[in-house]
Amino acid sequence: MCCVQTRTVTPSFPFTPAKLLCIMTSIMEFDVKSVLGIVAGVIAFIAYIIYVIAILKGESKPNRATWFIWTFVGLILAASYYYSGAGNTIWVPFMEFIGPLIVALLSIKYGEGGLTDKTDLICLFGAVASLILWGVFDSPVVALITNLAVDAFALIPTIKKSYLRPEGEDFWAWFGTGTADTMNLFAIERFTFGVMAYPIYMLALDLVIILLLSRGKIKSFGRLHVQNIVKQTSRKFHLKNE
Repeated sequence: MCCVQTRTVTPSFPFTPAKLLCIMTSIMEFDVKSVLGIVAGVIAFIAYIIYVIAILKGESKPNRATWFIWTFVGLILAASYYYSGAGNTIWVPFMEFIGPLIVALLSIKYGEGGLTDKTDLICLFGAVASLILWGVFDSPVVALITNLAVDAFALIPTIKKSYLRPEGEDFWAWFGTGTADTMNLFAIERFTFGVMAYPIYMLALDLVIILLLSRGKIKSFGRLHVQNIVKQTSRKFHLKNE
């Protein structure tokens, strides 16, 4: 006699407890700091896209030598920062290399000038010196700090301009950069000197320029407010006399 065995089939659900646990673990691994670092990099890159559009429209003419030197400095900064232990916070310095590289390439056709400015020459020698120091001391942190100093030196004219002629700088471009660098600060995952140096330096620099530009905007607002008061007072005076 043949005995037929029957087997009950249990319906399979797409989300079993094990699968849900696996999904949640994957989400936790892609943590908030990783997201902050990526978003900070995207915001930093958008600032360069705006500048590229201005170049293509003929509104800005980048100096060829300056932007090629900044590309070189940006490359060394990104490389030395990465080898100093950066992880989530590497996106901003990476974009600070890619952005100037795009501008430098565009400057060949749309730019002007050459290697004539003393500041450009000092920055170039400083960047080369940082590579030598990296090799001598076998320390990417030494190269990182040297290039941060070079970058700070290169931005002295911009800081001076922000103080004397704040209308010559775009407040919202610097505000966007400051936002990106603030987010990048919160994306730090390893609190070592090498990892923290770049985000802290960048944010401090942004705040200095933003405060200087805000001072100019406050003065402009105050001037307009006074002018409006004078106009209103004058109008009331004329109406009263009539």
